[in-house]
Amino acid sequence: MKNFLIDMDGVLVQGKTIIPGADVFIQKLIKQKRKFLLLTNNPIYTPRDLAHRLQEAGLQIHEKQIFTSALATAAFLHSQRPDGTAYVLGESGLTQAIHEIGYIITDINPDYVVLGETHAYHFEMIKKAIRLINMHGSRFIATNPDPSGPSEDGLVPACGAMAALIEKASGIAPFFVGKPNPLMMRTALNYLNVHSENTIMVGDRMDTDIVAGVTSGMETILVLSGVTELGEIEKYPYRPTHIKPSVAEIEPKDFDN
Repeated sequence: MKNFLIDMDGVLVQGKTIIPGADVFIQKLIKQKRKFLLLTNNPIYTPRDLAHRLQEAGLQIHEKQIFTSALATAAFLHSQRPDGTAYVLGESGLTQAIHEIGYIITDINPDYVVLGETHAYHFEMIKKAIRLINMHGSRFIATNPDPSGPSEDGLVPACGAMAALIEKASGIAPFFVGKPNPLMMRTALNYLNVHSENTIMVGDRMDTDIVAGVTSGMETILVLSGVTELGEIEKYPYRPTHIKPSVAEIEPKDFDN
């Protein structure tokens, strides 16, 4: 029986609106007692916040079924430098995850500058981050490389776009923890206690979801309900195993060996 790692934005929801058929797809996974985990590069919200948002949209999701790039980033920091310090640009999803591993959030000679996403980047914070990286040697970590993401009103800039600005100004490239870094995929597989050979990655982005699945040895399903259009697929050197208009067209039993 196959397990599923599922991207959230552009796959199950568009902003706060459920993608038609996503609720039926989740119900099938639950009814068939399959292990699944929502894997999102969005570090803004905590798993509890995201679960509430999805439940309000009509999806039966528990917070334990959500794994974010913020959680993966916190796990990475803890493995590298336990009980460290960080200057954080982000919302509660990221700051809470970092606090929970015992880190102190400070702008005084922090071990790391950690860039996430926020509803409003403040120029003074960006300037401070650049100087900490360039002048004080703080290590530059970013939650995810997505340059943009979908919303109800269209594309919005994401972490990768701001990371490019800070890299250009500081001269230091960030280490991205989220998809497509196999680190996040392995962490998620361990969290779910499943193996890559028996797991399918479902996503809407070729440059994060699908390549993450491919490099992690997973079967992949690209859905066209998010940012990727059918004509864009051929420009990539890798291909998804399957292509579907949306998760409404996925029948989990069809993928069992």
